[in-house]
Amino acid sequence: MTAGAHEVTADGPAPLRRNRDFLLLWSGAAMSLLGTRITGVSYPLIVLWHTDSPLVMSAVSFAALLPLLLLQLPAGVLVDRGDRRRLMMVCEGARAVALGSVVVTLATGRFSAVQLATVAFLETSLAILYRLAERGAVRNVVPAGQLAAALSQNEARGRAAVLLGQPGGVLLQSAARWAPFLFSAAAGLASLGSLLLIRKNFQQQRKAPKKSLRTELAEGLRWLWGQRFLRTALAFVAGSNLLLQVLPLALFVLVKEEGRPQSAVAVLVAAGGIGGIAGALSGNWWQRRISLRTVLVGGLYGWAALITLMALAPRPLVLGVLFAGTGYITGVFNVAAAVYQVRTTPDALQGRVAGTSHVIATGANVLGVLLGGLALSSWDAALVFLLIGGAMSALAMAAATTPALRDEHAATTATSTETRETEHGHERAQ
Repeated sequence: MTAGAHEVTADGPAPLRRNRDFLLLWSGAAMSLLGTRITGVSYPLIVLWHTDSPLVMSAVSFAALLPLLLLQLPAGVLVDRGDRRRLMMVCEGARAVALGSVVVTLATGRFSAVQLATVAFLETSLAILYRLAERGAVRNVVPAGQLAAALSQNEARGRAAVLLGQPGGVLLQSAARWAPFLFSAAAGLASLGSLLLIRKNFQQQRKAPKKSLRTELAEGLRWLWGQRFLRTALAFVAGSNLLLQVLPLALFVLVKEEGRPQSAVAVLVAAGGIGGIAGALSGNWWQRRISLRTVLVGGLYGWAALITLMALAPRPLVLGVLFAGTGYITGVFNVAAAVYQVRTTPDALQGRVAGTSHVIATGANVLGVLLGGLALSSWDAALVFLLIGGAMSALAMAAATTPALRDEHAATTATSTETRETEHGHERAQ
């Protein structure tokens, strides 16, 4: 069966709920992502439990984040070079083996911070490869008209994994220190099994010429830089990500300053997760009715208003509702942005373009955490909320008046034409 073959009924393509290969891909990735979220919260907890050292805990956490800055660009090249499904299978198998080694170590009463840091680095690296390959695979598994709905479901899946994974990791570790890592290893094997059952190809047939890593990286960067609308929108996304990374830190500090119990933090995190899921599920509805520019500008203004209100209404219930609102906007925007990027990027460049975009976004995330820590050590949480809200308002006004964001339709048409020409070129090269 070719990559473009899809089950068709008398009324057109079968709905996603009857698309066997999409369901296998979606469910396998859901298990993989849930396992990653569970171990993500377990690494710092297990280190702190054994060493009672925030410094060692920080070092292991840094090892887990480092691949986000170092590996996403080369990972994009690997995703575009090889067979995406085979690469995803290798990632899940290697991840299960690495996590299994942690299970054995902890189950036998031993502990090694060096081993945990190494496995954390490896798991994040494999997760990056898996995620980039899966994003490129989706458009080859579902019909073009169902791509937005598929990516909306993927975003909801990610939000649900965050909502369930963080408390799940804490609960599993309270039962047994090795339990989170065993669960994640088993989840990786389940994902591997689902990949074995998928029939469709994960990329278009192509025989790309052998090029150096540097040359292939340059191709992706050159294509992205040539998309005026996309690169400008990405710059505003990076700015908003930087500010949004400060938000949960300020919420936690505010809860502490108000003398609230730690359970209030769990309620706030859950509220944000629920809002994110609702936004992701409705993202397909929004992106079919309004442009990506409208989603971006409206989202920036929405974030600015909600965050400013957090400074003025610090009660936990109100904070939870407002935090859920920020999560909803994020869910909607992530769906709209993913649909635009996947639709406009040539299939042969999917990994590199997505990897470059993620490097910019995650780089802003790391900087946001650092700036947030500095801000909260100098000012109280309410003032930090006001500063974030003001900065987000300025970002929204800049986006609303930026000429490069006004020609989305023309940019989409030109990019789609270029994408078709690029993909036909690859077909002729076979």
